[in-house]
Amino acid sequence: MADSDDKDQFVATVSEDHETTCWGCGLRLILPSYAPVFKCGWCGAVTNQNDKKRENKWFWWKRLRDRCFVCVLLGFMLLVIGGGLWAVLPILFANGLFAGVLHSFIAAVLSLSTLSTFVLASFGCAGTPPIIDWGSYPAVGKGHLENYTFCHDCSKPKSPRSHHCRSCGICILDMDHHCPFIGNCVGAANHRHFILFLISAVTSMLYVAFMSAYVGSLIWPPLTYQQPLGSLSGVNSDLAWRTLREIFLALLNSALLLSSRGLVLMYLFFASISVQIGLSVLLWQQLSYIYEGKTYLSHLRTAPDEVVEKDCKNILRFFGCPYSVSRFLPSVSDSQKRHRK
Repeated sequence: MADSDDKDQFVATVSEDHETTCWGCGLRLILPSYAPVFKCGWCGAVTNQNDKKRENKWFWWKRLRDRCFVCVLLGFMLLVIGGGLWAVLPILFANGLFAGVLHSFIAAVLSLSTLSTFVLASFGCAGTPPIIDWGSYPAVGKGHLENYTFCHDCSKPKSPRSHHCRSCGICILDMDHHCPFIGNCVGAANHRHFILFLISAVTSMLYVAFMSAYVGSLIWPPLTYQQPLGSLSGVNSDLAWRTLREIFLALLNSALLLSSRGLVLMYLFFASISVQIGLSVLLWQQLSYIYEGKTYLSHLRTAPDEVVEKDCKNILRFFGCPYSVSRFLPSVSDSQKRHRK
């Protein structure tokens, strides 16, 4: 039988305070327990003690890859411009001086706009985060570093709107994505140039496809059919199939007789169509994010139940128009009220 003097034993857990230092203001904080992520009550900076500097051993390889993509894209644009001018303009000037001068002007405007916006998006600054005081209590006021985190790769504060790009090795303000084809990030400083480049490139590719098809039809060799189209007979579906087959074979046979100018026009037509499809999809995706008032990265971080304010004003504000278009139009209701008075 157990001794009556024995008492029940209880195990109690004693929590020890954990002392640490805020990187934002330098104040010493006392936490009730060890917390890997905490927020300073004075400056608002967020500290993640598990976040360490990551090795980026492929950095120079990524930079070389981006520069190769930029050179390839520049070479393709110069090839399209030079090949188009060589293949199209002599035929247009032969048909009329006005048509030649008009299309020369259109080609010059589209070429300059595409190249200039590409250079601005590729070689311009993508967006530098704002410089802010940090590290000492007298310089950092209350709430001055609200929701800021510390970037161990850049060794400086990172605002909530910034993201560190491992390909560029720096933090980018309002980063949308890293585009290897421009060799640069798309951020707050060059996002508008990137969208204007896409718009100009899609318009240019549409113009190249149209002019290549038009001029190609002028210099295309005559079609020779194995059987006259009028002599074909049969059921409707069979007749349509045989007619398309004769036309395709005639086009294929005549394509073998094309000159070098005609081959360049064929290449420009199919290349411009394929590039235009890809750029149109990318442009539509970018405009849809701008319509929601977001970037690609902020779209990925959006919670499923978060309410998104979709408005055309976001697009107007993105392109530098702070007011709605309706403010510049006459108000019908106001004019009717004044008339009644």
